[in-house]
Amino acid sequence: MTIQLRIARPVSSFERSLAMYRDGLGLRELERFVDHQGFDAAILGFPGLPYHFAFTHCREHPIVPAPTVDDLAVFYVPDLVEWQRLCNNMLAAGFAEVSSFNPYWQRRGRTFADPDGYRVVLQQAAWGGS
Repeated sequence: MTIQLRIARPVSSFERSLAMYRDGLGLRELERFVDHQGFDAAILGFPGLPYHFAFTHCREHPIVPAPTVDDLAVFYVPDLVEWQRLCNNMLAAGFAEVSSFNPYWQRRGRTFADPDGYRVVLQQAAWGGS
């Protein structure tokens, strides 16, 4: 059985958010819906991997995003050169580098926030969980 993970995020500026996550993380647009029961949505991810982001905008009742400082999407990037490249891409795409609320993420990572306050951590390590 394959389980697919979708992280859905309502955003205040649909096209800006899509561009930032495409350019910053290198995600690809996998699918897009326009005015599907009042919602616009785009699915971004990496083809063939079992996770993706869905960025949404409700036309009739826009939602003001309200993430906390400890709501994180964490990407483990073991290769130092790739990690540095992605960090530079995040800044160039318009993310702001911020201090992590949890100091653990500052040791081997960098935390970035988009204009809605959603945070992404690029951790320069391989994930070692079981």
